[in-house]
Amino acid sequence: MPYLADLEQSGIPTVLLSYTEEREKIKHDSVLYGIPKLRFVEADRKSPGGVEEADKVMQPLLDALTKPLTAAEKKSGKWAPEQPRILFEGTLPEAEKFYQQTEKIPNILDAEFAMYTDGLPIVVPTEERVEEMLKGTSHKPDELITLQSDFEVRAQAGLFAPAMNRKRGEVIKFMPMGMTATVEQIAINAVMAGCRPEYFPVVLAMAESGGCTGDGRSWGGGFVVSGPVYRELGMNVSYLRFGPGNPANKTIGRAGSLIWRNIGGYKESVTGVGVGLTYGNPVTNGGFIFAEYAEGLPQGWKGLNEEKGFKKGESVLMTFSPGAWGIGQEHLPGVYRSLQRTGHGAIARFLDVKGIPGPHNYLEFLTKDIWACREGGFTLVVPPQIAQDLYDYGFKTKEAVYEWMWKRSFVPVGNYRQRGMGDLITNGWLGIEKTSGKHWRELPDDYMVPAGGDGPEAYCIIIGHGQETAVDRFGGSPMGTHAYSIDAWRRVPPVPENSFLLPA
Repeated sequence: MPYLADLEQSGIPTVLLSYTEEREKIKHDSVLYGIPKLRFVEADRKSPGGVEEADKVMQPLLDALTKPLTAAEKKSGKWAPEQPRILFEGTLPEAEKFYQQTEKIPNILDAEFAMYTDGLPIVVPTEERVEEMLKGTSHKPDELITLQSDFEVRAQAGLFAPAMNRKRGEVIKFMPMGMTATVEQIAINAVMAGCRPEYFPVVLAMAESGGCTGDGRSWGGGFVVSGPVYRELGMNVSYLRFGPGNPANKTIGRAGSLIWRNIGGYKESVTGVGVGLTYGNPVTNGGFIFAEYAEGLPQGWKGLNEEKGFKKGESVLMTFSPGAWGIGQEHLPGVYRSLQRTGHGAIARFLDVKGIPGPHNYLEFLTKDIWACREGGFTLVVPPQIAQDLYDYGFKTKEAVYEWMWKRSFVPVGNYRQRGMGDLITNGWLGIEKTSGKHWRELPDDYMVPAGGDGPEAYCIIIGHGQETAVDRFGGSPMGTHAYSIDAWRRVPPVPENSFLLPA
């Protein structure tokens, strides 16, 4: 929609072709982006498609592109949404009943849907509790959530849009409703999630990122923290880091879900503004956040904060959209240890290094056929020992690992044409393949192209504490090239850089 708005406002006639069930979302978004009377033509998702469907929509498209604009269509203007304070006045039992209300949604077969929560009981956000939460930051309660620094947004693979600069002070809009939020409104959601005031700067950094809110059709958002703040808050970076029991991980992650629910308005994706095209993500359901154990990095490897241009002593938050979990080859921790210690076991047989002590390139085993039926990069969460083994094998930087994995993802074009996501990434095979500079349709079947993303930046390695030599793997990598400063939202100045070093 932003691209269509730019075209329309530049005087270039624009018509959107979409599906019938998207009608209300198109109306909503066109108002949000200043083209309230955008013309659009509806197609039927249930039709056979092909030439027959093209014939149906071609004449309406031509008419919409050529007929003069009406007086109403020439008007512009943007909707400036505001969120009310959702603070209930009454007794605590009455408030608990109020916040746990549900309603039946026709689009999900009249199943109940929580009106103010993620479906679980919450801490009721009283005035006193919200005031206490606000003590975690020096930012004013009525201050709008805005970007705290400048950065450049680069186009992602398959999205044909130029890079754009975002400026400090830009007001954050939470999707799908395009709502804005104040620091106090984020504090209300942090209270509801069960956060403590000391967690609040991390929640505010999540809000600055947009709360990982999507248009109702995304996989949902995840977050990773890098820097010394994880120790201050007691975030778990070790065993059970993706499990229950740690208050910081669980409540901060849940705050992101509640921001999406109450500020972004994702319920509207199933109640009329749009349509929920996916069924949710078990990885992000209930919130997804964890932290990096940078103390376990091999010499020469950078932490995530340094990878993004920050200092080792600065605390930052990065956004993810974690997809499929556990991708790649399976193995027991002992099989890995046998590979590196003595060259025995299944992985050693696979690598044909039987009887030869390590280090060996374990990634050759882990990534075998990992792109056989999926697209894009992925994230590895590895214990210090595996990271050190990779270093000893020859990967002296994380970037070297990313480059190796990306190059391993190349497949012949003949294979790539059989993949479902290729239609999007190649712009219907009408786009230009960037390495050759040729149209996709001109490439021979044996020409090699990457199935694993647009470049090495599609990959990420995060160090987690633990002695077991096992790796967590999930689809996706950091969303964009920017990280959000947690320190910018704190009450106290950021800790000095040398405080990140632990005593011996």
